[in-house]
Amino acid sequence: MSPSPPPAAAGPAWPAGTGSPQDQPPRPGQAGPSPLDPQQLEQLPKPVRDELLAPDPPTIDTAAKELRDGLNPCPRCGSTEVRHRAGTDRLVCLYCRHEWAATRVEEAFGLGEGIAELRGTQVASGARDIAADAEHLRSYKCGGCGAEVVINTETTMTARCHWCRHVLGVNEQIANGAVPDAVLPFHIEKDDAVARIRQFVEKRRLFALKDFKDQFTPENVVGVYLPYMVVDARGSADAAGRGEIQTRRYTRGQGKNKTTYYDADVYSVQRHVDFTVDDLTLESSAKRGNLDTSRNTHNVINTILPFDTKNAVKWNASYLVGYTSEKRDRDVQHLLPRLQEQMLSIARAKMQPSVQRYDRGVRWERERMDLKGTRWVAMLLPVWLYSYHQPGPDGRPGSGMLHYIAVNGRTGETMGSVPVQKWKLLLAALSLGTVVEALVLWFIAR
Repeated sequence: MSPSPPPAAAGPAWPAGTGSPQDQPPRPGQAGPSPLDPQQLEQLPKPVRDELLAPDPPTIDTAAKELRDGLNPCPRCGSTEVRHRAGTDRLVCLYCRHEWAATRVEEAFGLGEGIAELRGTQVASGARDIAADAEHLRSYKCGGCGAEVVINTETTMTARCHWCRHVLGVNEQIANGAVPDAVLPFHIEKDDAVARIRQFVEKRRLFALKDFKDQFTPENVVGVYLPYMVVDARGSADAAGRGEIQTRRYTRGQGKNKTTYYDADVYSVQRHVDFTVDDLTLESSAKRGNLDTSRNTHNVINTILPFDTKNAVKWNASYLVGYTSEKRDRDVQHLLPRLQEQMLSIARAKMQPSVQRYDRGVRWERERMDLKGTRWVAMLLPVWLYSYHQPGPDGRPGSGMLHYIAVNGRTGETMGSVPVQKWKLLLAALSLGTVVEALVLWFIAR
């Protein structure tokens, strides 16, 4: 290789890796000074010390104040027989047929504004830390007859009074992760989702496992609201490394001993970028975030992104009638490392256009990601799910692979995993290899 020019001046001394560690935000509601003693605080760098001694992050109150305790009444007649109008974001009263448009959560609370001015950590009330001792069972007094109705937030968010038939829903943002700040209603109806799943499987039926084909019943698809944290963020990133520009390419040797060489000029490269991110979605369920590819295909959920989260509406349990839902079990502090990772990936992408001249590429050797400000909103997003459990070879309970086919409940984007018969794939590969070999021999003979 040709000698490289003198190296540039050394860059800042940030640590190597996927980003420097960041301070965790204090738990909402935490009072009193930092748990560190004064001597420990004095030994910390000033920015870290200031962060630890800063007041608790502000909470954005997103409570649906127009909803009475346990009731989601029609604004015209007061009936609780309220349902989601399929294919729209509107609600309809089944008693007086009144329809009304729900309020978008960004418009109601200004959540789409001021991203470039974000400082520190802002948390919406539905995204606050989950209390370890929060109850799953919630008792409500029916506004129609006064009866006590219990709702298990582990499995449902609505219930009907067994005396007067009033429909009650969980509206208060209790500290167990059940009630988010917003919900993005389904637009894709079940018949459409079934057709999309059927079409997806038909294209892969040739290699599909026989038991899967025999048991395939897409009508069993389930509409489920999955929990996410939607994050607005402001950050800055620094990167330093080496970039190469090729000056000459040549080969030496003969026949099978040929070797290709190249000469390149090597440069020291440094980049800095300030940027903002609007509505970055992070899974807030540990179960769905567990991407164990030997046991499940949860990763298919990521392939049907994005969702149009700008259209999410204020929380109303009526949207969940007829669907299932999952509660979040991850707090802001658990998701910060994932946010750091994704923000750094975005920063690399933003740096890429400025290093196009290095045709041999750039190897980043040091990177730093600083979060200047974040805003966290808890949201339920709509997904149609079809699942199939492929037993393991030993047949033991809990073994095998859980396959999913998922449909984005807003856009209809479909992706999934279909269990295949490996001998068919092997046979196809061998047949393809034979065909390719025959074509090569035919061209040589010519």
